[in-house]
Amino acid sequence: MFYSEVQIAIFRIKQILRMAGHSKWANIRHKKAKEDAKRSKVFTKIIKELTVAAKEGGGDLAGNPRLALAVENAKSCNLPKDNMERAIKRGTGELDDGSSFEEVSFEGYGPGGIAYYIEATTDNNNRTVSEVRHIFTKYGGNMGINGSVSFLFEQKGMISLPAEGLDEENFLLAAIEAGAEDVIIEKGATLFMVMTERTELFSVRNNLITAGYTIEQAELVREATTETKVDAEMARANFSMIEKFEENDDVTNVFTNLLMDEETMNTLD
Repeated sequence: MFYSEVQIAIFRIKQILRMAGHSKWANIRHKKAKEDAKRSKVFTKIIKELTVAAKEGGGDLAGNPRLALAVENAKSCNLPKDNMERAIKRGTGELDDGSSFEEVSFEGYGPGGIAYYIEATTDNNNRTVSEVRHIFTKYGGNMGINGSVSFLFEQKGMISLPAEGLDEENFLLAAIEAGAEDVIIEKGATLFMVMTERTELFSVRNNLITAGYTIEQAELVREATTETKVDAEMARANFSMIEKFEENDDVTNVFTNLLMDEETMNTLD
C-alpha cells in the first residue's frame, strides 16, 4: 500500500508540473483529434499494421503480441472483419495481391528547429521518400539523414482510455498496479493516457482490461527526451506541416519535440 501511495504522489507531482508549465502532450492531442476525424485514414493505418505485424511474426495471435494488439485496435475502431482477415493473410503470404509493405522512418526539422520523427508503411519507398521530402521543404523544414534526430526520442507504450465515468484516484491506483510508468490526466481531457515501457505495453494493456477498464487504443509512440518551446505562430506553422504529413496515406505516425505552454495551446483551440 505504501508503494502505491508513493507512486500516486509521484504521478500527482508530474501532473502539477505539467499544468504549471507546459503541455508536452498537446501535439499528441491535436494529432489524435485530426486522426479521429479521418476514419478512412485510421482504417488504412490499421490495415497496414495488421499486414506488417503478420509478416513479421506470423498469423498466430497467441505467439505474436504485436499482431494481437493490432487486432484489438482494429476491433475498437470497428474495422470490418473481412478487411482484418485479408490484411493478416496478405502479411502471412496466404493472400498474394501483388502488394508488399515495408516499414520506413524519416527524420528532419520543421519550422523553428522542431525535431520530427516520422514512421511510414509503404509499398513504394521511392514515392514515399519523395513525398515526405516535398512536405518538409514546402512547409519550411528540411529532411535529415537517419540518426539526425532519433536520439531526441525514446520509444514508449501509450494506452488511451475514455475518461468519462472514471474516478481519477481509483484509476491512478489501478494503473500503478497494472505496471504503468506514468499516467497523464489533463484538465478537461476526454481521455486518460497511460505510459509504459516499450516492452510492457501489451502486459499493462491486458492488466487494465482484466481490471475492468475499456481501452480505446494501445500503441508504441516516440516520446521526446528534449523539447523545444514554441510560440503560437511557430506552433501553427508546425501543425500545418504535421497535418500534411498525416494526410499522406503512407505516413502512420508523426512525432515531434514541440512544446507549448498552456496560454499558447489555448490560442490554438
